[in-house]
Amino acid sequence: MDINEQRVKELLSKGEGLELEFKACTDKLSGSVYETVCAFLNRQGGTILLGVQDHGDVQGVNPGRVKQLTADFVTGINNPQKLHPPTYCPISAIEVEDRTLLHVFVPVGSQVHRCNGRIYDRNGDADLDITNDQSAVLSLYQRKQAAYSENKVFPHVQPKHLRADLIDRCRRIAANSRGTHPWADMSDVDLLRSAQLLQTDPNSNKRGVTLAGIMLLAPDDVILRACPAHRTDLILRKEDTDRYDDRDLVRTNLIESYDRILAFASRHLPDPFYSEGDERVSLREIIFREVASNTLVHREYTSGEGSRMIIEYGKATIENPNRPHGHGLLDPATARPFLKNPFIAAFFREIQRAEELGSGMRKLNRYCEKYGNDSPQLIEGDIFRTIIPVPEFDAGGRVERDADSIADMLHDKQMGPYSELLAVGWRFHEFAAQPVGGVVLVRNGEQVTITRSGEIVRH
Repeated sequence: MDINEQRVKELLSKGEGLELEFKACTDKLSGSVYETVCAFLNRQGGTILLGVQDHGDVQGVNPGRVKQLTADFVTGINNPQKLHPPTYCPISAIEVEDRTLLHVFVPVGSQVHRCNGRIYDRNGDADLDITNDQSAVLSLYQRKQAAYSENKVFPHVQPKHLRADLIDRCRRIAANSRGTHPWADMSDVDLLRSAQLLQTDPNSNKRGVTLAGIMLLAPDDVILRACPAHRTDLILRKEDTDRYDDRDLVRTNLIESYDRILAFASRHLPDPFYSEGDERVSLREIIFREVASNTLVHREYTSGEGSRMIIEYGKATIENPNRPHGHGLLDPATARPFLKNPFIAAFFREIQRAEELGSGMRKLNRYCEKYGNDSPQLIEGDIFRTIIPVPEFDAGGRVERDADSIADMLHDKQMGPYSELLAVGWRFHEFAAQPVGGVVLVRNGEQVTITRSGEIVRH
């Protein structure tokens, strides 16, 4: 969620309430900050503004302490002795009335959280310790399990029923991405506990693998018994518009589902040349990594609907069963991120298949303009629709591009020669191979290359 001064002023004018809390915290964090985080996680999420008095006066935090306050907060919410289970809450500095505030967004937790061993819930503008209220605690557990289907416990599914090879693959990916990753030395059971994929049903008091654990790591037959409607239908529909030109019906675990979504996109979509600085990056991979991750992480798995990705001329449409928190076209500037399956999302982040909450929408907007010359559309409803603009291949298998989109990719030294050649009838042919780089133009059977230094080389 993008935050700016105007948005913060709107929050200040509302005053504290069920989803908004002010904390002074000029030079250090008070213990009550974590109690509020816990209460928001256990209720319906919310926003904390650090540097604001209870009645809404902006005093700001010490600018020289912003870095340390941020580090202390991140450390605190990731310390299981302080907050259990640990969580992720974006925190950012914002200038308001010439003072520095820290804005914290707390998502709804998918599990019951404790702060210093106590359970807090939000009631109006207060954080209530309900630890000793058995009725309130039981109600909270039941509410969480009903709201987050990934938490459903299957007592008949135990760690031995999961795929050991898949768990080991995930362990190795996590360890390779971060040499000191705690999973590296954990047993399979400890890894599952650490990822909150092995839990106790609050009603039966029986322990088992959760739906999230099954979807991530179980054999296909176990997955389809727990979630019969699970499928991701990948369709290419360009020539045969009544049926399809190619199809992959994916009904397997989420790790390998992710791989097959990327493979399908790679097989049927172009990957035009694009560089950031001196390094070439794959626009297609960046965009469809986000598509694959969002499709699998944010799906409502108790729905009778499956997911689909349909590639057509000029666009790819992704349809995903959803538990909506609004309806209609999302505005990236104001949309509030909401984790549909926090434990699946957290597992994907550990194995480098997903990034922080809210970053996907920003990344799609940034790179779709460069890939398909248009912004993506994200439409929330019972079925969440994402429409990605995509380029096309020409008859020779190259990417079709207009002069303006090619010019956007050229360096300043190349722009003059490129414009001059276009003016006398030359047209774009392809991007030149590395290490020379540059752009190749053709006219009447002749070819020239404009190198990265702006030199024109005739073939």
